Amino acid sequence: MSFSLSGKTALVTGANTGIGQAIAIAMGEAGATVICAGRSSCADTVGMIENARELRLDFADPMVAKDTFAAEPIDILVNNAGIIRRNDSVDFTEADWDDVMDVNLKAVFFNCQAFAKAILARSGTGKIVNIASLLSFQGGIRVPSYTASKHGVAGLTKILTNEWAAKGINVNAIAPGYIETNNTEALRADPDRNKAILERIPAGRWGEAKDIAGTAVFLSSPAADYIHGAVLNVDGGWLAR
Repeated sequence: MSFSLSGKTALVTGANTGIGQAIAIAMGEAGATVICAGRSSCADTVGMIENARELRLDFADPMVAKDTFAAEPIDILVNNAGIIRRNDSVDFTEADWDDVMDVNLKAVFFNCQAFAKAILARSGTGKIVNIASLLSFQGGIRVPSYTASKHGVAGLTKILTNEWAAKGINVNAIAPGYIETNNTEALRADPDRNKAILERIPAGRWGEAKDIAGTAVFLSSPAADYIHGAVLNVDGGWLAR
């Protein structure tokens, strides 16, 4: 039972596809009621979960969820929604910088803030799982705003742990490796980049969205009650190479 989410309500952002969809489905399989949030319809995801509903939220507005957590008790927040823009750093535009930082970092902070306010107001407990990246540790290529935002997610995970761990809120992050999602389609379509990436992964394959889902369930469960401030890489061994 220490891995069960029965009786819990989880809100997963960016749950319409990819990693977010896989996490939402896994949360439902573990017994949680799941709120699938995103700017696009999450109807397909909701249809694969026994007890779920969708909530339209566009995190291009970092404050869009400020009232969401006060409206009903939510026990688990998974900050998965994210975007990426690719260009040489010398050509990168202010708009591409701001768009990525708003969704990937600013919205994550204010989602966490609103969630924590609601938990503390009812003297409850809660779990936050932020989706970081290998680029929380490394620099990457041609993705300056994404790299900065994911370094920021790792930092937020640690500072919020320092403030909230003793108040009943666990804040942790998952750093996915190279996963088959829309965000990595350009890399997989480039024969040279795809080959170089695969040669670096000890597991010998790209990850699948479901490879992240089990880790998210674990960090949201009672089994992880004493885990605070971790940034757990799920990368097929990439960082070990």
